[in-house]
Amino acid sequence: MMWGNWTIVSEFVLVSFSALSSELQALLFLLFLIIYLVTLMGNLLIILVTTADSALQSPMYFFLRNLSFLEIGFNLVIVPKMLGTLIIQNTTISFLGCATQMYFFFFFGAAECCLLATMAYDRYVAICDPLRYPVLMGRSACAQLAAASWFSGFPVATVQTTWIFSFPFCGPNRVNHFFCDSPPVIALVCADTSLFELEALTATVLFILFPFLMILGSYVRILSTIFRMPSAEGKRKAFSTCSSHLLVVSLFYSTAILTYFRPRSSTSPENKKLLSLSYTVVTPMLNPIIYSLRNSEVKAALRRVTHRTLGPQKL
Repeated sequence: MMWGNWTIVSEFVLVSFSALSSELQALLFLLFLIIYLVTLMGNLLIILVTTADSALQSPMYFFLRNLSFLEIGFNLVIVPKMLGTLIIQNTTISFLGCATQMYFFFFFGAAECCLLATMAYDRYVAICDPLRYPVLMGRSACAQLAAASWFSGFPVATVQTTWIFSFPFCGPNRVNHFFCDSPPVIALVCADTSLFELEALTATVLFILFPFLMILGSYVRILSTIFRMPSAEGKRKAFSTCSSHLLVVSLFYSTAILTYFRPRSSTSPENKKLLSLSYTVVTPMLNPIIYSLRNSEVKAALRRVTHRTLGPQKL
């Protein structure tokens, strides 16, 4: 295509779930709205409880609080626009709006991968090297690890987003997704993207696969240590501190790896949307539920905070 024939793209159209009937889209709107509100309230509750209760000031809950902040940000980037495409059929998004959404999607996604790896390291030190835990996971060390996890999102988001939106877009402008993810947007570029795709694969390995392998290695050592414990009660307590995190990691990484490590031709766009819904909408809602229902300390803290807030006569 000649330069003179290119059409400048000033906005994109999110295909979202437009293939579905209006009645089904309305049902999806109600479902995703409920999930969105539960996600916000659940993660805000985790932040409130882990901040207000003195018994939840250990590194594990410090990192959990950071995870809840990330989940809220992740949700705010994706869900409000998706709800708009479902209820008022507002499927257009400006060029700048698409770039902004993609930037923060990369930022929160990369930061969450690194934070989950940090949380696995925290559990590894607590169970495999408990005598050195107060030294290795002191307040300063935890703050540095959390800051490093958050900062990791900046380079990948900046490089990926800047590179993608420096390419020429010469029409069509229909993004076959419910948000501006990299693969469906890069499919609209009318230039050679092979070098970018190589860089994107490298970034995916560094920020998804490498943290996952670190988590996997940590839990191999953790499980090996737990199985060598002589006390059944010690085994139960050790495993209970890890089970919630392990479940969250499994939910997040299983869908992320299926989305970004499968060959492009092996998955239909509709299946990719379903996989994306799992880690962008469903998992952020499940995280506070998992950590509150499976963790006796969080449940006890919830009761204490409620008791102080409402008073014993109202319980």
